[in-house]
Parts: sequence; C-alpha cells; structure tokens
Amino acid sequence: MKNVLTAIVFTLTLSLSSQNYKTHKVKVGETIESIAKTYLVTPFDLLALNPDAKNNFGPDTTLIIPNSRVKNDEIVEETKEVIDYKRHKVKRKETLYGLSKKYNVTEDDIKKANPRLYSENLRKGDRIRIPRFKTVISKQSLSNTIKKYVVLPSEGKWRIAYKFGITVQDLMDLNPNMNEVLQPGDELNVPNIANNEEKPTTEDYNYYEVLPKEGFYRLKIKLGLTQEELETLNPELKESGLKAGMVLKLPKEIETDAAILEDSNTTDLRDNITNTSTKHLAMLLPFRLSRIDTDSVAEAKDMIKNDRILSTALDFHSGVLMALDSAKNLGISTNLKVFDTENRISEIANIIDSEDFSDYDAVIGPMMGKTFDRFASTVNGNVPVFAPLAMPSKVSGNVFQTIPNKKILADKMINYVKRDSTITQIFIIADQKHRTVSNDLKKAFPSARQFFSELVKSKGKDNGKDAYFIYPTRFENVFKKGKNVVFLETDDVSFGSSIISLLNGLAIEDIEIILTTTDKSKAFESKDPDNNYHLSNLKFHYPTVNKQYDTSLNNNFVTDYKRKYGVTPSKYATRGYDLTLDILLRLASSEDGLSNMDTETQYVENKFRYNKKLFGGYINEASYIVKFDNLNIVEVD
Repeated sequence: MKNVLTAIVFTLTLSLSSQNYKTHKVKVGETIESIAKTYLVTPFDLLALNPDAKNNFGPDTTLIIPNSRVKNDEIVEETKEVIDYKRHKVKRKETLYGLSKKYNVTEDDIKKANPRLYSENLRKGDRIRIPRFKTVISKQSLSNTIKKYVVLPSEGKWRIAYKFGITVQDLMDLNPNMNEVLQPGDELNVPNIANNEEKPTTEDYNYYEVLPKEGFYRLKIKLGLTQEELETLNPELKESGLKAGMVLKLPKEIETDAAILEDSNTTDLRDNITNTSTKHLAMLLPFRLSRIDTDSVAEAKDMIKNDRILSTALDFHSGVLMALDSAKNLGISTNLKVFDTENRISEIANIIDSEDFSDYDAVIGPMMGKTFDRFASTVNGNVPVFAPLAMPSKVSGNVFQTIPNKKILADKMINYVKRDSTITQIFIIADQKHRTVSNDLKKAFPSARQFFSELVKSKGKDNGKDAYFIYPTRFENVFKKGKNVVFLETDDVSFGSSIISLLNGLAIEDIEIILTTTDKSKAFESKDPDNNYHLSNLKFHYPTVNKQYDTSLNNNFVTDYKRKYGVTPSKYATRGYDLTLDILLRLASSEDGLSNMDTETQYVENKFRYNKKLFGGYINEASYIVKFDNLNIVEVD
C-alpha cells in the first residue's frame, strides 16, 4: 500500500511539474484572493484547480498553483534567520509580552529559545536567551515570460485582450503606461504564448468584457444571445465557464457601444415589501400662499403661470400625490403633512418651533437651497431630510443629497469613454474659464490633444480676455479615420454653437466625430434651428441626473397623470413622483427605517443609489449617460 501511495504522489509530482504548476501551503490569515495576488493568477484559476477549497479552506491546506501567464515580476519573500542570542536576567514584573516589545521579537520566538517557558511561567531572576535575527530576502521569477506586441490598425484593448486570452485589466497591469487610446505601432507587453495560441480577431466581430456576477441569463437579456450561441462563438466557455473580466467574441451586429458599459444592477423594491405600516412623511415647499388672492381665479392662474418657484412647487407636489396613490396600490399607506415655507428662512424657524419632526419617517424639502440648509441644520439630527431639487451646502449626518454633483457626472462620462476601446483619438476643447476642467481631463486621458479659445489682443482694457473663438485652421488634418471623441467644455452659447457647427462640417466620410461633455450647460442649447441636427449628427453624449421617459412606451405614471391633470407631467412632477415612491419603497422594504441605501433603484426618469460620506450624510451617485439619436435623446447607460 505504501508503494502504491508513493507511486501516486510521484506521478502527481511529475504531472504538476510538466504543466508548470507549483504548490502552496496556506498560512494563517491568507485568503484565496491574497494567494492569487501573490502568484499573479486569478481566484478563479485557483478554485478551478482546487475545487475543494470552496468549502474546505484554512491554514495548512495545500493548494495547486498555476504559473502566471500574465506577468514576469520577481516575487520577493522575506525570512528571518537566528544569528545569535542575547542573555537577559528577568527583573521584577517583567513579562513575555514586555520583553517581546523591548527586543522586537515575538513571544513565540522567546519560547522557542527557552523551551521550558512553554510549561512554566516567567520568574524574577530567570536567565533566558533572546534571539537575534537577520532578514534574508529571496527573489523568485516566474518561469513564463512576456513578449512585445505591436498594435495593428483598428485594434483596441478589447481585441488585444481577447487575442491573448487575458482580461483588459490584465493588459493594463502589464502596461501601466499604456495610452488610453491605442494607436497603430504602439508596443505592448503581452503573455509569451505561441503564435498558434493567439486567437484571431477580425473586423467581422465585436468584443465584450464580462462584468462581475454576470451569468448567461443576464447576458441573454443584455446581448440577446443564448448560452449556446455564446459557446459557439467562444468554445472555451464550455470548459472554463464565464469569468469576470474575460473578453467574449460577439456578432458584428451586436451594439457593444451600450453593452460595454458597467451594469447598473438596479433593484425593483416592489419585490421586497415587508413593512406595510403607515409611513409618516413631511414635505416643505415654497407655495407662498399668503400672496395669492383665492377670491380671484384669474389672478391665481396668472401667478401660477408667471411665478417659476410656485409652478415648480405645484408640479413637484402633484407628482408626490401620484406616488402616494402608487404606494397605496402596493399596500403602503402614507400620512403626508405639507408645510408652506413661503421661501423665507424666518418661516423655517416658525415651522420647527410648532412641529415635532422626530415623529416622521422622512422629510422632503425644503425645496430651495438656503431654506433647506437652515432646516437641516436646525431640525432634530435623527430625522432623515431629503433635498429634492437643491444642492445642500453641507451634507451632514441626517441629509440626503438626491441630485448627483458635477464631479459624479464628470466621472461617469470619463469612465464611459475610458471603457470604449474603439476610439481612435480624443480631443479636449475648452474656453479659458474651463482650463482647469480641460487639464483634469488631460490627466484622465494623457494622449488627448487640448485646444483653448483665443485671447483678445488689443491695447484696450479687454486685452487678455477670452475672445470665445478658435481659428478653424487649427483643426485642419487633426481628425483621423475612425472614431474621434471630442470633449467640449464651455458655458458660452456663442462659443459652443460655433464649435458644434465647425465639428459638424468636419465629420465627413469615414471620419466619425463623437461630441461629449462633462457638464451639459446652456452652451449646447443654442436657438439656432440647425443646432439639434448638428448634435444628432455628432451623436452628442452627456451625463445627466435624469433622462426623458420614452413616449413610445406605455407608462402607467404618465397615463394616470394625464388622466388626472389633463397635461403631460413636467420633469418636476416626475421628480416628485420618483423621489417620493423611492423613499416609501425603501421604508417598506425594511423593518428598521431607511436602510440599504446603496441599493440602486430606477423609476420613470430618475434613479437613486446613495453613498454614505465618512463623516456626513448620503449622496445619490446614480445618473445616466444619454445621447442625441435622430433628433431624439436616448439613454445609452
């Protein structure tokens, strides 16, 4: 029997050696992820070779480790060797712990040098040995090496990652200084695999990177391809299964422009209702009813028509009422109390003095910035206060900022562009006011080219001011065949209009120009009748807090709103509906007030995913990317 076991072990050792595998004995504190990182492999690779580790993993477990095909960095390990011992006479009240700190060794090191201390306590007068160590640094190189690869025309990160059987992140790890947009002739580090192991890539296919937690069912919804169809295109799936980060080959007709984006993983809280107790909401809006003559219908209508604040408040309120009806149909009853702030800070003090807001599950408003700040800073700090339309000046512990800030939107747009490996070139056009924004974009896209508006050159007082134009000759022969992405950063209408018109004229034949911005300002809303045509031709992309609902689809909220009020809901009415329904559903899906705020939800035009600040309240980080498409604005993310 012993000979048989020896033969099995010998055969296994030969097999592992021939396949360039090694073994690793798990130490205390190590995880699958930390071990994978040490050997530059993925956790999936480890679990594939060690399936028992999923349920039986711990210290002294022996794992089979494959050699990394991705990197060739040296693995540095430090070990300690005893060089001699120092004698120490134990004094009164000295302990092993104190001696270990004094001599920078462990208690176990002292016990090993003095074995009797495993069974005896340390006593005054004992003469013990304290070990002294030297640090030994060993370096081990992985057997596989990397090689150089020259980027071919039309090749992006995804195609190259697919060709060498690695993830896009692996490719980026191998090439920390790689350009955001690859150019033909760029030289990259890639795994040193045989030429016949490289997967062929052609223009007849598109490529997609599998996201974390994506299975065949989610890909079927997202890409419209069944598991069998994906396995036919990617035969390795039959053995390896889906791995996060792996690149799949797709039919050319599959639009990866939207598919490559990060999956939002939105949750429908209607499926999670567990708490149907009556919810108590308070809402503070600037109706300023004291100014309205209720005896004069004509005057009241005129005020509603001409008073922007009043009309916004009324629209928002109408959406809130629709949300209460929808919640009621789901079995959620609501007690809503509305307060008129009169848009005056002094009235906020009166409201707080007359009402105990600690009895409410949540407060929506005030609507305006200054009144909201005063209310949030004065009211009981345990009451959740939602800023419906304004940006709070301070997001304290009880504040929920429901509108993503400009940085969140900018990061959303930057990440969207970064994930598109089909881009040929990136340009940044900005006026002088937006130089900082342009330079921040340059940091995100080091290979991008920057263009700034001209300065006034005169002997008068305007010398050196922004002239808000760029000479068209500066754009001669700068755009190449393929996809050229242009960031336009300005809030000047005339400058924006002139650049948009100029780019539209340059987008000819096989030169595709995609216009985008991190902040859709009034500069993109020119009254020029051709402006929307130009934006559609340039497929203008931008991040936004809310999207427009699809009028071609049957939307219950829109239908019911039209039936009740006789008009199409405004964006403020829709905002009131979306925000209020989200609050009620979050309260109803928990037995302990508002929880799981990091869950992403989506309604008619708005979505919500709150991130808790370290020393403050919550900020909604959920937003959209939309684009102009045949004069319509459609969601692409």
